[in-house]
Amino acid sequence: MKHPSIGLRGPAAGGEPARVLRAIERFALAPASAAPLAALRIGLAAVLLLQAALVAPALFELYGRSGILQGPLRDVFVRADLPRIGWAVELLAPLGVGEDPVILGTGVIYVVALAALLVGWCTRAAAFLAWLTHLMLVTTASSTVYGADSFATIFLFYLLWMPSEAAFSMDRRLGRVGGGPTPAARLGLRVVQLHLSFAYLVSGLGKAGGEPWWDGEAIWRSVMLPEYRQFDLSWLADAPWLAAVAGWTVLLVEIGYGFLIWPRRTRLPWVVATVALHAGIALFMGLLVFGALMAVLTIAAFAVPSEPPGPAAPAGAAPG
Repeated sequence: MKHPSIGLRGPAAGGEPARVLRAIERFALAPASAAPLAALRIGLAAVLLLQAALVAPALFELYGRSGILQGPLRDVFVRADLPRIGWAVELLAPLGVGEDPVILGTGVIYVVALAALLVGWCTRAAAFLAWLTHLMLVTTASSTVYGADSFATIFLFYLLWMPSEAAFSMDRRLGRVGGGPTPAARLGLRVVQLHLSFAYLVSGLGKAGGEPWWDGEAIWRSVMLPEYRQFDLSWLADAPWLAAVAGWTVLLVEIGYGFLIWPRRTRLPWVVATVALHAGIALFMGLLVFGALMAVLTIAAFAVPSEPPGPAAPAGAAPG
């Protein structure tokens, strides 16, 4: 007679794949607090409002066809397939609305949307308007776009889909959304964390492939070029080893980011090192918005607790 256990799949059979699947599910979908996403929303909106205040005096010079880059010359740098202020100008021209009111209106909508995003009022709609107007602005003035603008566009887009309104928001206080831990909050956090890990790794490996980051030339150029120079650091010529060590430190922080910011034991030191790196960029190169934005992203993704209150997580549980 055939033994009844023959042909049945016991715990040992297929056990490892099942454990792997459970680990992936815990990592990506275990209910989490929305606090990190709320910190991302608040920090991103605050930095972009600061940038808007800095840009406001040159609004028409940057985005008008009679500004810094005029007429056809500006069109050379603009991607025709992305939303831009020119589309709105063409759309409203039959109504007698000129370019200057469109530029001003776009800027006002952008700032209002960022303010709503900051306090978490009508959060998803605010995220959409902030993302769309930001995209229109950076596309129109694409010749002035740099890393901060690209990261801002990406993470504003993420906020369209992530439940950042579930914590520290007017929507939460008004009872429009729940505030408990959710799988969506965990998934959103993982997207942000993985994106940052990959971005820093690619950046670090790209730098490591060139000699200037090993011999200190890249550091020397960064602090001595007229457009970035904030202090007289010409004395570095007498201490080239110091510039080289600074270059090695940048490579270590960026390449190590995706590996050492995840384990709990090394997470805080790497968050501090990354924030210090961007504080140095802001201080010594004058890139205040970029430095503040990248610091906000890392703090929100890895320094704000995501685990819901309750008993300690079991061994092997996914990190927050």
